[in-house]
Amino acid sequence: MKLYRLLTGPDDSAFCARVEGLLNRGWQLHGSPSITEVGGRGYVAQAIVMEKAGPYPGFQPSSEIEPD
Repeated sequence: MKLYRLLTGPDDSAFCARVEGLLNRGWQLHGSPSITEVGGRGYVAQAIVMEKAGPYPGFQPSSEIEPD
């Protein structure tokens, strides 16, 4: 199973540290980062993925989810 996360936040050293920490725990960059400016401040987004054996804890395929 492939896990996916989209990290977002201000373009600062704290954001870089978040990405670095996840890379050091086995996550991999997926695609290029994106940046935008809002009110004169830069905000970034970076997708990351990880290959994981077996099902993700708590994951249920939509065919197994019972309606309320």
